[in-house]
Amino acid sequence: MNTASLKNEYRERIVPTLMKEFGYKSIMEVPKLQKITLNQGLGIAVADKKIIDTAIVEMTTITGQKAVSTISKKDISNFKLRKKMPIGVRVTLRGDKMYEFLERLVRVALPRIRDFKGIENKLDGRGNYTLGIQEQIIFPEINIENVSRILGMNITMTTTAKTDEEGLALLKEFGLPFKRN
Repeated sequence: MNTASLKNEYRERIVPTLMKEFGYKSIMEVPKLQKITLNQGLGIAVADKKIIDTAIVEMTTITGQKAVSTISKKDISNFKLRKKMPIGVRVTLRGDKMYEFLERLVRVALPRIRDFKGIENKLDGRGNYTLGIQEQIIFPEINIENVSRILGMNITMTTTAKTDEEGLALLKEFGLPFKRN
């Protein structure tokens, strides 16, 4: 499927479905996906600087967009952390790259998780969803032979939904495999 397929599916199938379900009067009221943010906290990078470089390369490979390192805001002596040290990696996806990534996440990456029974359906109260992934190797772009360390990441989907119920309905329509209650 091409990039525009999920975007077209949103316009042609998801919008009318949500309009009917929630009784919206205008297409503009229907919640939409604003951005997807991938974030990797790498506290272990304090000891080894190469971890950040490796994580940037992996995250860039997964998303198809250049990842940036995040830096610490203050000194924490217990963690041997100095201000402005790189301690993580993040990427923010919008537009076509966002839809392309979401499609790969739902159709390819999540089904590759061992003993997968669905994802939790707990949103943040404002219609946004964060998914924690333990291993970056679930993405087919990552070559397992080249991985020196298994790292997890958080994937946050930011929507324009006003409530969790609307956000959950939108994400279910996009095909996210939520657990049954």
